[in-house]
Amino acid sequence: MEPIHALILAFVQGLTEFFPISSSAHLVIPSLVFGWPDQGLAFDVAVHVGTLLAVMLFYRRDLQQMLLACLQPSASGDAVEQRRLVFLLFVGTLPAVIFGFFGADFIEAELRSLPVIASSTLGFGLLLALADRRAVPAGEGLKLSLMIALWVGLAQACALIPGASRSGVTITAALLLGLSRHDAARFSFLLSIPVIAGAGLLKSIDLLQSDLMVDWGLLATAALVAGITAYACISLFIRLLEQLGLMPFVYYRIVLALILYYLWLA
Repeated sequence: MEPIHALILAFVQGLTEFFPISSSAHLVIPSLVFGWPDQGLAFDVAVHVGTLLAVMLFYRRDLQQMLLACLQPSASGDAVEQRRLVFLLFVGTLPAVIFGFFGADFIEAELRSLPVIASSTLGFGLLLALADRRAVPAGEGLKLSLMIALWVGLAQACALIPGASRSGVTITAALLLGLSRHDAARFSFLLSIPVIAGAGLLKSIDLLQSDLMVDWGLLATAALVAGITAYACISLFIRLLEQLGLMPFVYYRIVLALILYYLWLA
């Protein structure tokens, strides 16, 4: 892969990882339009590391509080709430792990096609619109519960379908279940940490077992670009979520789906 291609794709990955617009839908376009080669396993590992560090840095205080609550058990209300959140994140992560273990090969072989990506981009985008229309005002949402965490986790498993968008499906489910926009986004992004870490670990193991030649300098740069872009996108998304809602992303997904359908037919 040419260095300029790697940097552009790293920027796209960082831009689309946490916005509810699907990174897979965007990464397929350069290969179709410009004939760029597949980015490869080493690149996937690098951008996963970059986006993981971005979300961990953004929510560093939350992660510190959860870690301290688990390492230094306390009966205080805050510590109990932090341990409860850790448990709910565990529950929300399990469906993606299970579905990924049993369905990853099928998805890779059968669902990574342009019509599937276009259809999931459109279909899950319309569900996002429905969820945004039904979103409760700030401060009036339900408290995160075990059942909400489980259902959001099941929705996250749907993100294995290319074009669905992990953040998109989890925020959609959380809003439909009664969380506020802010709480839905926060739980979605915290829930991404174990999923991205797990995917990155598996890809890293595959990379170590391969005999691929690795340009470490280029990969480090790609990770940095993806990480900086992802951090900026999380910060911007959280700041503007209550002001703009999610409809701008819905309109964008509709346009993107039409472009993908055009590329497929053409």
